Amino acid sequence: MTEEKGERSTLQGTVTKIVYQDPQGRYTVARLEVDRSQTVTVVGEIYPVSEGEEIKVGGQWRVHPRYGLQFQAEWWEKVEPATLEGIERYLGSGLIRGIGPTYARRLVSAFGLDTLRVLSEEPQRILEVQGIGKIRAQRILHAWEEQKGMRDVMVFLQGHGVGSSLALRIYRAFGAETVVKVKENPYCLAQEIYGVGFVLADRIARSMGIGSDSPLRVQAGLLHVLRKFSDEGHCFVPQALVKSNASALLGVEAEATESAVKKLSREGEIVLEEAGDEGATRVYPQELYHAESRVASAIRNLLSTPSGLKEKRFQGFRDKGEQAMGHLFNPLTLEPLNSSTFVLEEEQREAILQALQRKVLVITGGPGTGKTTLLISLLAILRASRVSFALAAPTGRAAKRMSEMAGEEAKTIHRLLEYSPRERRFQRGENSPVDAEVVIVDEASMLDLPLMDHLLRAVEPHSHLVFLGDVDQLPSVGPGSVLRDLIGSGVVPVVVLRRIFRQSRESFIVVNAHRILQGQPLLFGDDRDKRDFVFVPRENEEEILETVKTLVKKGLRDNEIQVLTPVHRGLLGTVHLNRELQKLVNPNEECIERGEILFRLGDKVMQLRNNYDKAVFNGDLGRIVRIDKDGEELQVDFDGRAVPYPFDELDELSLAYAISIHKSQGSEYPAVVVPLHTSHYVMLHRSILYTAVTRGKEMVILVGSKRALSIALRNVRVERRYTGLKEKLIT
Repeated sequence: MTEEKGERSTLQGTVTKIVYQDPQGRYTVARLEVDRSQTVTVVGEIYPVSEGEEIKVGGQWRVHPRYGLQFQAEWWEKVEPATLEGIERYLGSGLIRGIGPTYARRLVSAFGLDTLRVLSEEPQRILEVQGIGKIRAQRILHAWEEQKGMRDVMVFLQGHGVGSSLALRIYRAFGAETVVKVKENPYCLAQEIYGVGFVLADRIARSMGIGSDSPLRVQAGLLHVLRKFSDEGHCFVPQALVKSNASALLGVEAEATESAVKKLSREGEIVLEEAGDEGATRVYPQELYHAESRVASAIRNLLSTPSGLKEKRFQGFRDKGEQAMGHLFNPLTLEPLNSSTFVLEEEQREAILQALQRKVLVITGGPGTGKTTLLISLLAILRASRVSFALAAPTGRAAKRMSEMAGEEAKTIHRLLEYSPRERRFQRGENSPVDAEVVIVDEASMLDLPLMDHLLRAVEPHSHLVFLGDVDQLPSVGPGSVLRDLIGSGVVPVVVLRRIFRQSRESFIVVNAHRILQGQPLLFGDDRDKRDFVFVPRENEEEILETVKTLVKKGLRDNEIQVLTPVHRGLLGTVHLNRELQKLVNPNEECIERGEILFRLGDKVMQLRNNYDKAVFNGDLGRIVRIDKDGEELQVDFDGRAVPYPFDELDELSLAYAISIHKSQGSEYPAVVVPLHTSHYVMLHRSILYTAVTRGKEMVILVGSKRALSIALRNVRVERRYTGLKEKLIT
């Protein structure tokens, strides 16, 4: 092979390594093995292509001033491999689930150059290969047929920047109708396929001849803008803001967005509501509008429906308590299981009385204000009075904590409502409510609007509903600000626990949490007094990073310590911190690389979206317990339940050695380390610092600059969300 710079030529070979790939620009840098002795660098719009595939490229040689001799591709096409080595690489590349490098080698050893023909024409013969039994054979052949059926899809999507794994996901969702469906409305990809954004769907649409001012495009752009706001926690968006954002995104005039709003409203995709202080029109995604309306109606209905609990059921217990404790008034004192007697404070007694008398109640308070004691006391009364109850929390970790402190089983709300992945619906609802006279929900600040909607549908009209939560925490990850809206409405009874108990006052974590809310200087311990709250001053990001790594490496195992950071990007963001901490905590060589993340056996990982099919939800933490490269799958253990993830679904997971403070809600860790730097300025405020500090059970370590800490303490910004629940509760 000669390399004449500037002259056009053609190369054919096997892609051995993807050096760089930009799906947005379709630009790829790859290493191409053109014969066994020579590998060259090929650059250009070669997308989608995967390692192990054989391709033919046409173009010319050039010398890059930094990277040297490269082949600039002007056109390219895929070629079915014709050599033993090429077939083996192709089959073992990961394109065909069930055939990894090991089984690719065995298949090629058994059938040689006939391997691909055997798979297509004599598939039963693969049972002749060592290690392939009936189950694996079915799996391989299903994947092979799937890959064959996807060829038309690949050809269709190849020029539109869709990679092989994403194309496979699209094919699985739409099947044989993929090409027809995408041609009819390419924006359905962004609306129905996780991992396909509006930008990619829009590029496909534009290349198919859909104009920039096409009503289809403008409507899709508006829905995309609404989804973005929903992802940020909003339930609605002021119409003027929706239209201006859509116009900027799409590059169209206001008249086009106005027409799209009217069309989507007529078709029921969105709901327009005239409301708000200034009478501005609100634009809701239809599902959030109806969820908000149902929640408000259900709360008002619960409050107006007679209680199923009768006062006489608690009289004997209170009398017994008075006699046992010798009080002249009803203090609601009890003897817990450990036989040690304690007396509830006035706030706690009031909360318990309200829970027994009011159909809906919110109990809110910060750390150390006695929520645990209150819950134990309330449950003791319910048990003694033979009142049935159910305990629930939004996440698995929060439910586990609730179980530990209450001494009773607590379930996630999804488990309480018996979500069925197979049927993709909750089994509990209006026609089959939760069998409990009192439903108690902990960590209520984490409740988003859709989950609250499902919960209320499953609560009996005569049942009581009690929410425990800390309104000063950050709001839920999902859309809505449910707890704040319930409290702010004035419609739902609220008990605020303010008194910090003496034992809790000995903890700097508890004391400082309350000082943060008041904007007061924090109290710190040192090595001499062994306090549970430490500040390590460091000025620049590099020093902060090294200190965080030292703390993790020095004495705290990864299951004891959690690094919490305000941001995702940058030197101290979750992405970079996870890479650095993974090297320290888990150097396991058994791994799989996907995108910018290297997943290793034993890694701590987090689920990034609600996946109802797997019954795994946004923010759930697990650990990788198995990596099957031949089967193209890894397994993650979520609280004792192994959940499979095909390699093309790994974009649903991220490493979790460092997580965002927002995602840490509802969890508690023995120790937390929080990096703070002035570059985090936008995210430095009291609520985020308060949430981070209250995640620590035994130790909190802040690492950063005093100026960054001062900014966070001064900034009282409350995360404002566009929600209408408060108004709907009032009206």
